[in-house]
Amino acid sequence: MVSISNLEVSFNGTALFEDVTFMVNPRDRIGLVGKNGAGKSTLLKIVKGLQTPTGGHVAIPDGVEVGYLPQIMKVADGKTVMEEAMTAFAHLQELEARLEQITRELGERTDYESDAYMKLIEQLHEVNDRYHMLGGDNREGQAEKALMGLGFKRSDFTRQTTEFSGGWRMRIELAKILLQHPDLILLDEPTNHLDIESIQWLEDYLKNYTGALVLISHDRAFLDAVTNRTIELLLGRAHDYRVSYSKYVVLRKERREQQLAAYTNQQKAIEKTEEFIERFRYKATKSNQVQSRIKQLEKIDRIEVDDEDTVALNIKFPPAPRSGNVVYLAKDVQKRFDDKVIFSHADISVERGERIAFVGRNGEGKTTMSRIIVGQLPYEQGESILGHNVNLGYFAQNQDDLLNGDFTVYDTLERVATGEIRTKLRDILGAFLFRGEDVDKKVRVLSGGERSRLAMARLMLEPYNLLVLDEPTNHMDMRSKDILKNALLKYDGTLIVVSHDREFLDGLVDKIYEFRDGKVKEHLGGIWDFMQKLKLESMRELDAKVVAAAPETVKAAPKKEEKKQEAEKPQTAKQEAKPEISYAEKKEQDKAQRKLQKQRDDLEKQIESCDAELARMDAELVDEPTKATADFFEKYNALKKQQEDLMWEWGKLI
Repeated sequence: MVSISNLEVSFNGTALFEDVTFMVNPRDRIGLVGKNGAGKSTLLKIVKGLQTPTGGHVAIPDGVEVGYLPQIMKVADGKTVMEEAMTAFAHLQELEARLEQITRELGERTDYESDAYMKLIEQLHEVNDRYHMLGGDNREGQAEKALMGLGFKRSDFTRQTTEFSGGWRMRIELAKILLQHPDLILLDEPTNHLDIESIQWLEDYLKNYTGALVLISHDRAFLDAVTNRTIELLLGRAHDYRVSYSKYVVLRKERREQQLAAYTNQQKAIEKTEEFIERFRYKATKSNQVQSRIKQLEKIDRIEVDDEDTVALNIKFPPAPRSGNVVYLAKDVQKRFDDKVIFSHADISVERGERIAFVGRNGEGKTTMSRIIVGQLPYEQGESILGHNVNLGYFAQNQDDLLNGDFTVYDTLERVATGEIRTKLRDILGAFLFRGEDVDKKVRVLSGGERSRLAMARLMLEPYNLLVLDEPTNHMDMRSKDILKNALLKYDGTLIVVSHDREFLDGLVDKIYEFRDGKVKEHLGGIWDFMQKLKLESMRELDAKVVAAAPETVKAAPKKEEKKQEAEKPQTAKQEAKPEISYAEKKEQDKAQRKLQKQRDDLEKQIESCDAELARMDAELVDEPTKATADFFEKYNALKKQQEDLMWEWGKLI
């Protein structure tokens, strides 16, 4: 579908990458991975046509539409959320205008038997079929599903886009791209501004999307859920693995081991050749052999081994001073901004050594609660109490923006370091991947991920016993996230972290506070336990009618004799009977959940069948354009509508 051939990009004579060649086929799900600065975002811009390569070319067939979501973009003003989302259907409005024009022209003409009139009739059918095939009849419904899936409420639809933060406005742009149904979607870090529920919705949407996808993300769980192919930009080259991210990691490790073995053997051969040359360089009887060996050396294609940094795995936060048993306590806390209540009756208890995550949709109060804990925000009612001997370290969501751009990397740490730690600043910076000339760079020239790492390094200068980290992994690449997670796993203090990165939270936290609909709810267990509970709660809500329709299976009506015996039982016996009722209820709920799971499985099989048939018809249309008849499009539209109906039913069950 899209061909990338011998692509090269150079800056000031230095190659960012070269000879990058691969094909993007229909239905491909490609994860584009590599270190920050490897050229991933640049490659997407070139494919979209926003940047010109130094060499090579990108071939996109006529009629193939490409949707692109950059990390940072300008968003439009002056419309409501729904009005802005509806601009995604500009192509449908053009088709509507064309339909009106043809209909008007047909009404004005009287040459019913002419070729020109027949041609207009054919055009009317073609445009009308295309209009219906692209979902022209249900635009508002599609826009509503996309916006709500990405976290908007119905009450948000009539609000001006200017009322929303940059992250929410980015969601509007993402919704517009999804609604346009392009043949190829290019997404550059789409999960940076999404919460866990929205990420899950986007995962499910992309799994069933009929077009192709090229995705840049540092979210392992998201990549694994969505992609089936991984292209790595490494040392200026592209390496194509026809597997998902987790399998790619295994294959890459095996490949590096093979590279290392080949490199070692090549170095031994080079060493022996050089030794021979030096030994016999000045012997006339060996001159021909020496020259031959010199030419051999010049022709050798030197093996490069993939760079792999292991130095940073040993970084540790300073030992945490002992605090009281209760590190933080919130009692009946309420916070409002103007007339909007963010949350109320919030009760949070944090004990020494606990590792807690704040999760929930954006705007529900996670950052607000973090700032209340550290004393940066007032609150209207309740109590917010830090425990005895608590020394608190805080990483704000915009921490990297708070750094002074005129300082160097080294100066940033030196100006806040005191005592013996000043002698270890270069070691700390090296642990966070700042080495050599990097420490003399001005902060203003650093990438977002580099600034985040530098801000985190500052936290290591003092022995805090409570760390409050608000989205610490935003803009960090996978390597940096691994470094931070390993350091936090070794940290012996108390941790509160706000994050939507499921992979990062997995194994790191053991208690969740969920912020939802103005309330704060406690969940014991890790992030995957919490997400499973969310799914179960969703299924219970959907299946409430099923459970209510058969109450006799939960508790049968007692007979007359049983009633008498029940009345004669003491109160304690009645209390002991409660677990049996609870078990029966649970059994009924499990039965209802199994029924829902079967419904979902059946729908997924039907959706896959529709996908396969639509893909076959698309290929048939490309190979044999003459088959583009009214009957063909009628069948195609019916199948497309069936697919959408199935997707809608499936969406109600998740």
